[in-house]
Amino acid sequence: MISVADVFRRFADDYLSAHGASLLPSHSRAIADILACRTEALGGHRWRCEHCSAEIYSYHSCKNRSCPTCHRDQTEHWLAARKTELLPCRYFHITVTVPAELRDMLRTNQRDGYAALMQATAEAVVELAHDRRYTGGTVGVLAVLHTWTQQLVYHPHVHCLVTGGGVSDDRRSWCPARRQYLVPTAALGNLVRGKMVALLKKRRPDLVVPEAMWRKPWVVHCTAWGNGADAVLQYLARYVFRIAITSSRIVSLDDSGVTIRHRERASGRWLRTRLSGHEFMRRFLQHVLPKGLHKVRYYGLWHPSRREQAARARLLLLLQQPAPCSAWPAAEATDQATDRLIDDATVSHNTTSGPPRVCPCCKLGHLVCIGQLYPKQATGP
Repeated sequence: MISVADVFRRFADDYLSAHGASLLPSHSRAIADILACRTEALGGHRWRCEHCSAEIYSYHSCKNRSCPTCHRDQTEHWLAARKTELLPCRYFHITVTVPAELRDMLRTNQRDGYAALMQATAEAVVELAHDRRYTGGTVGVLAVLHTWTQQLVYHPHVHCLVTGGGVSDDRRSWCPARRQYLVPTAALGNLVRGKMVALLKKRRPDLVVPEAMWRKPWVVHCTAWGNGADAVLQYLARYVFRIAITSSRIVSLDDSGVTIRHRERASGRWLRTRLSGHEFMRRFLQHVLPKGLHKVRYYGLWHPSRREQAARARLLLLLQQPAPCSAWPAAEATDQATDRLIDDATVSHNTTSGPPRVCPCCKLGHLVCIGQLYPKQATGP
């Protein structure tokens, strides 16, 4: 399978030669990390099979959030940590998309623009849902920032997982939302737009945006996701740690360009697009976020300052649900699965501990660590 790193090895040098002086630090770091990920440049460990004496080298990962190779470990670790935070209630999935006229402004002001976009979206959801016509309580919002389409086109939008209900102002009761309806999308779009204007004026008073651009409608979708904490987590995890493109969607690679496959939204069919090497690099790197910018944020009932309210809400919801006789074994199985995920995540950060590894050569013996491989250094004069 052709990897993103293979594409970078083919075209990164030419891209750096053309744009190296003007390249953002986060882009330079992403290129260097993806090229070095799980290679001798980062070091690793040396293993030997007890049965066939074969020697295996395992190299460290770069842990860059834009690297597709490090994608799976991050997802599993995040899932294990979130299992204890989800509330046993219905959920809604809300997507808010920035109008095309405002995207150039966001691209050139990413740190302030993205932060304002996520805050405006989440605060608008919390405020509108708090209206007595909808839930009348404080909902929990988990917001995730995305900036791409499947063709790697710049398309900033925010995905929100929202609880189907909230805690009342007196903190004594749970206020459920309607089964298939949370808030009106048109009103939510207008509220997000108003909050975005106010936040940008506060964060960047020097930024001038023509008033005509703020009159464009914002696209908002709200879908009832239903019950099932595990199903919600598995679905959301794909959004939380998804990157612009994974290696599985790269069809072919040659000296002139790359062919990728993407799904057409209207028909659901898989199509193919041919990109030059320079264009692939440009499209991929425009989705690398500035260093330190959080793409996952918590608001409302899930804000860190409201952990006590969230815990009370969890108890209220559990008391409202009739517990079948088989509830205790199921709960124990869930706890054991969570413990296994946490253990696996711990093992992935310590390559010399954990259960013995089976030799990939003979499939019989176990691998024993016999040495450490230090990062490869440039040779001096």
